[in-house]
Amino acid sequence: MPDRTPFIAGNWKMNLRRASSVALAHAIRKGVETEDLAKGVDVAVCPAPVYVDAVAEALRGSVVGVGVQNAIEKADGAFTGEINPAMALDLGCKYVILGHSERRQFFNETDEGVRVKTAAVLEAGLVPIVCVGETLEQRQSGQTMEVVGTQVRGALSALSPDQMAGIVIAYEPVWAIGTGVTATPEQAQETHAAIRALLKEMFGDGIASATVIQYGGSVKADNAATLLSQPDIDGALVGGASLKVDSFLDIVRAAQ
Repeated sequence: MPDRTPFIAGNWKMNLRRASSVALAHAIRKGVETEDLAKGVDVAVCPAPVYVDAVAEALRGSVVGVGVQNAIEKADGAFTGEINPAMALDLGCKYVILGHSERRQFFNETDEGVRVKTAAVLEAGLVPIVCVGETLEQRQSGQTMEVVGTQVRGALSALSPDQMAGIVIAYEPVWAIGTGVTATPEQAQETHAAIRALLKEMFGDGIASATVIQYGGSVKADNAATLLSQPDIDGALVGGASLKVDSFLDIVRAAQ
């Protein structure tokens, strides 16, 4: 198997407060550094936007990276309520989550919107974590790869192979996010393999083999090892389980 470094990222979504965010960041940092858990694993957390600065400060100099959960593609200007990639970089971030199903569902984000954001994030020197995934109805009607393929092409088709080398993809079946229902390792692997085959078609074998594809959707300490043992699953974008230090560190251990 190609040498892809597993990547475990915590998406804290709209949870915690300043003190609890900082405390969790310190606890994760201590656990990762004490056990050398970042040896062979990339680790990051993406706190609520108002606490990114405080969490980044708590993790300054650490092997644990920081990301934001969204960014607009615009330069500075009259875009009330938004943050752009330059601001994320200024806060000390390395990663930006883009196209999460909750953004698509609640804020009407489109594949085209994800495409322009991805280009802007890359231009700023940050790493986009581009999310794709189908709904339960789409899976039940056999549309999984049609939907996921459209999302992948929509977000990435305008990129060069060099740009694509800076991308992380997160496959998150919408029906498994926050529901407690997880795709079986076989279901997840099948979709991951299909995404990688599409990347090979779009960018060539070298890029496809090197691209990290995370799984997200009710990843927990007790199912992480079986998911991460699959040949095309290179890590996890973790929601609820990333809000508790023990469960998050257990997932990182599973990736090791």
